[in-house]
Amino acid sequence: MTDGSDKESKIARQTPRWMRLPTIDFRSLQHRTLGQILIDSKTISEKQLQDALREQSEDSSGRKLGELLVAHNYVTEEDMLRALAQQLDLPYYDRLPLNDIDPTLVDNIPIQFCRDNKILPIAKDDFNVTVVVADPLNIHPLDDLRLILSTNINMIVSPPSVIENAINRVFERANDASQKVLDELNVGEVGDEELEETRDLLESSDDEKPMIRLVNGLLARAVKERASDIHIEPMENEVLVRFRIDGMLQDKTQIPKRHGGSLASRIKVIGKLDIAEKRVPQDGRISIKVAGKDIDVRLSVVPVAFGERIVMRLLDKSAGGKRLDQMGLEKKTYESLCSLIEQKHGIVLVTGPTGSGKSTLLYACLMNINTSDINILTIEDPVEYQISGVGQIEVKDKIGMTFASGLRAILRQDPDVIMIGEIRDAETARIAVQASITGHLVLSTLHTNDTASTVTRFLDFGVQPFQLSSAVLGIVATRLLRKLCMHCREAYEPSDAELHLIDKGREQTKGRQFYRASTSGCDRCFGIGYHGRIGVYELMVFDEEIRNLILVTQDSKTIKKKAIDKGMSTLRDAAIQKVLSGETSIDEAVRKTQTDELDIEMGGVAERG
Repeated sequence: MTDGSDKESKIARQTPRWMRLPTIDFRSLQHRTLGQILIDSKTISEKQLQDALREQSEDSSGRKLGELLVAHNYVTEEDMLRALAQQLDLPYYDRLPLNDIDPTLVDNIPIQFCRDNKILPIAKDDFNVTVVVADPLNIHPLDDLRLILSTNINMIVSPPSVIENAINRVFERANDASQKVLDELNVGEVGDEELEETRDLLESSDDEKPMIRLVNGLLARAVKERASDIHIEPMENEVLVRFRIDGMLQDKTQIPKRHGGSLASRIKVIGKLDIAEKRVPQDGRISIKVAGKDIDVRLSVVPVAFGERIVMRLLDKSAGGKRLDQMGLEKKTYESLCSLIEQKHGIVLVTGPTGSGKSTLLYACLMNINTSDINILTIEDPVEYQISGVGQIEVKDKIGMTFASGLRAILRQDPDVIMIGEIRDAETARIAVQASITGHLVLSTLHTNDTASTVTRFLDFGVQPFQLSSAVLGIVATRLLRKLCMHCREAYEPSDAELHLIDKGREQTKGRQFYRASTSGCDRCFGIGYHGRIGVYELMVFDEEIRNLILVTQDSKTIKKKAIDKGMSTLRDAAIQKVLSGETSIDEAVRKTQTDELDIEMGGVAERG
């Protein structure tokens, strides 16, 4: 008969190494100081440590040494956690085995408890539960978990962002609402409960009706996979669900045709649409919370041959906008654009197709010039991000609040800067030009393919050439390229045909390393090979020569050629630079910046790059 110690050692041998972790002994905290560990690892200098210790002794608020070192940017939060784990003799992981974590470990634990305390159970054996924490000195949540789980607790340490991601993934797997509920559905079953705005969809309970959990699961999965749109498309024999991720539609699941009506009705209920009306298009809005993120959903329902086609556009309101220096502009383009948006009057236009990053760039421009001595007003459809200190008006066509009527009202509010979400018609275009001429800086977007064709579009709106040439300061064309996943991209040698697509020869690219998307992908990119998007830009600044060409109504090709001769970098040029820097692939650069007739006539404008 074996004693308890033999049984324990046998289990320890069967347990994976990363789960065999020590239990912290707080009586041994003083054997080596945190500051000494950071100095020994050359993370900080002796002077930095002494400065922080001196400030700590004079600080009446009782801040910890680590907080002061991080606040002064002497160390990163990750460096501090790594040193603290070393002091406490605890393992430190900057990544967690997400697919190996048993979701049943959180069955009796509220997701908000895990988020508030940055704590999560990740492994279990017969004697202990292993818990990952961001603050190993915060023992109260550990005591609570010890009571909930009725077992001993072992600890490992990870950064807060890593733990937050693990919490979302584990609780989503614990709910697993998308596929399992299909087997539970009954024909015609529709929930009439309202979806609470502040409730997190990952907190769904088992007693909810299957259709409610199916819709919640689709929304949660879309947010997790960074989808910008959910397409629900009724076909003859099934309902196809697709997500648009990084600009590309991808099939995700198929739902039996008999459940299509119930699915559409549930979505219309939470979007506050008329579920009885199936003959005309309807638009709605949904505000939800998923994985701690506030998501605004724009809902569009259109009747088609086999039912109702639904598209939901997802906007992460909690993400906030980017600053202009985070937009990926080339140095020359960035400096020129900053100069334009600092002018007192004139128009700066951002152009491109739907989903090309126009609104994001406009918000970045506003954030760059937003100061207390400037009155900034916007008219948008819809307001995507709230900017502190900026008056933002939302278009409501049903009550007559259009871009044109809103713009007329804004002009009576003594604005310095006006942002128009989109110039859609001749009236809005004419008011924008008049506003810029009378002493306002106007920022707006337009749907055209490049900078030069925007001139033609304005002339088509009935704006006179002399007005346009005097009002417009510059035009920015933008595109979004899918970014290669940095964890699984493949280095390769491109063929001569591929190099020809970007107007490069073998000699020009000698010594350059090219990358392409992995065919199998990885967990971080969900097997796609791309993760996220990057912007490329074409900026045409209106100088005297460009203005003269507009006055004599020259065509867009002539205007673009003149701008290139004067040093303008085209969209293709910018895309090629992203290829050469290893951020995207040749296929993606060519796909998003199609060679136009002007490039062909000029024998390849991008060859200058």
